[in-house]
Amino acid sequence: MGALDLLPEQSLRGVVDLLVRVVEAVGAAVIFIGALIAAVRFVGTGLRSRDPEAFVPVRLGLGRFLALGLEFQLASDVLRTAIAPSFREIGQLAAVAAIRTALNYFLGREIDEERAQLARAAARGAPQAPHQPSKPAPRPPGSPPGRAEPPPAER
Repeated sequence: MGALDLLPEQSLRGVVDLLVRVVEAVGAAVIFIGALIAAVRFVGTGLRSRDPEAFVPVRLGLGRFLALGLEFQLASDVLRTAIAPSFREIGQLAAVAAIRTALNYFLGREIDEERAQLARAAARGAPQAPHQPSKPAPRPPGSPPGRAEPPPAER
């Protein structure tokens, strides 16, 4: 007796349909919660500062939630076509997957750009030690001119 004998296709479709709805709901909840958090942070940041760079962390956080929510949505689309898909369903999945993958790619790029911008801002705000030129190390006796110290193998 195989697994398919235990669970007829119609029952399997019912189970997968329930799973699809759960995964879609999780994806929607992730996006909604991320948007809610971003809205609260946006208002709080807007009340404290008018500097556009102050909103970068808000956008970065929202982008992470959006990317994660889109991954859940894509997972639900894959589940939807897991049981005996038609060519039409496969075509629709391919189109939706391409669109969501492109969205995720561009969101990822945006997040990377925001991180770089945050790193640059942090570097500008960090106290920098005054640059002091270092003196060359004394040359060991017998080493050729132009070399400050012997290579590691000679030490």
